[in-house]
Amino acid sequence: MTPAQQAGPVRQAGPEHETGSAHETGPGRPARPASVGAVVERMRTLRDELPPGDGVGTFNRVYLSVTEEMLRRLGNGYFAAPVVAARLDVHFAGRYLAAVDAVARGRRPPSCWRPLFQARHHPGLRPLQFALAGINAHIGHDLALAVVGTCRDLGIEPEDMEDDYQRVGEVLTALEERVREELMPGPDLLDIADPLTHLVGAWSLERAREAAWAAGRALWRLRGLPDVHDEFAHRLDQSVGLVGRFLLTPLCGR
Repeated sequence: MTPAQQAGPVRQAGPEHETGSAHETGPGRPARPASVGAVVERMRTLRDELPPGDGVGTFNRVYLSVTEEMLRRLGNGYFAAPVVAARLDVHFAGRYLAAVDAVARGRRPPSCWRPLFQARHHPGLRPLQFALAGINAHIGHDLALAVVGTCRDLGIEPEDMEDDYQRVGEVLTALEERVREELMPGPDLLDIADPLTHLVGAWSLERAREAAWAAGRALWRLRGLPDVHDEFAHRLDQSVGLVGRFLLTPLCGR
């Protein structure tokens, strides 16, 4: 039995620094969701509250469907260590919800999320672009920090959770598939020269997952060097945000 399988009940996070103040708890800050079920309920509330055409709402709808699938698989034996997978998902989804709460309170979200929140009502953007920008922020940045938070909470190493990380990744693949099925225009509306074709082909969820795993492992190794750790996390946040701005380039009214 691996350390991850032996982890048992999740303990509270220790005092170690966690990059990304929008996600920390404290006075005036929302608490991290207690469970994947609580995450699903919060996303359903957002689905009902956000108006049609809101780019954040577009991302929320597709992400909700995948989180509901994650909840289902947590109960059917899909994961080797459900405690680890659930803790990873709570950290992961909690960062998106913390960004939503930060904006609602008039605060700046992390750089990776800023492009989506700033452009959420832009008339020159397609729903697919909003969804990809949210996926980019969430996987490119939040997933790496979720790995660190999970290891800290459960007292494990990244290698102890790698199998379940990959299984979570398989569930996330459904997110990309759903986005393409629901938001990609049909062949009668989209030709090979359409800018959206090039935009979609330029970004890969699989590559983003691989990069997030590498970044999460690096941040975990750097936890004893706070200055270096924070600089790495800050640059990761900024670089993912830059990609998000490219994904949200208006497509000239096409």
